[in-house]
Amino acid sequence: MVNAHATGLDMVDIPPGQVTLSDRRTQRSWSVEVGPYQLAAVPVTRWQYAEVSGCPTDGARSDRLPADSVSWDEAIRFCNALSERSGMTPMYRIGDDGAVDRVAAADGYRLPTEAEWEYACRAGTTGPRYGRLDDIAWYRENSDGRLPEVGTKQPNAWGLADMLGTVWEWCWDLYDPDVYGSYRVLRGGGWFDAHWSCRASVRRRSHPTVRLDDIGFRIARSAPC
Repeated sequence: MVNAHATGLDMVDIPPGQVTLSDRRTQRSWSVEVGPYQLAAVPVTRWQYAEVSGCPTDGARSDRLPADSVSWDEAIRFCNALSERSGMTPMYRIGDDGAVDRVAAADGYRLPTEAEWEYACRAGTTGPRYGRLDDIAWYRENSDGRLPEVGTKQPNAWGLADMLGTVWEWCWDLYDPDVYGSYRVLRGGGWFDAHWSCRASVRRRSHPTVRLDDIGFRIARSAPC
């Protein structure tokens, strides 16, 4: 069996707590209670993605580039594939029409919720970032116009690296279904974004089939009962 440890997907235990989310477009804010869960220390890499999904890649085992140009739909399928190969119940049920539902009793890997993502990114801090931007993130001003490797900047206080910069990360949540339909939430900013996009509170949206070279993802898992 392939499990998260075997593919180098190191998981960090995140304690329960509360986080306040906000949206500049609607000028709305809301608080969310977050239970205990696990989150990958870095985004999924190209090698890890190929190892689990079976999709071809140019990266070798030592490849530390993030898996970019991955759609939300593909990230969901990756989570299910990793769960199955790890002997866990897949978190997602995918219908013939492509609709995705969460399986309530599943113990497998999944995408983080938007609240889980921001709560983990902040790691107990309250400002726009968990450190000095150049120390913690690859973005437009320091990436030299190319995709950077994961885990090469300082992690936050909970041991999570690349929460800001490197690649935007898919979350489970719909962005605003009344206005944008099936568009899903992206968080964190990417390697070609200006500094203002690399903040803990910034929200972006995209269609679940979209693939772009600054979009990737990291996996989560609910804490065992």
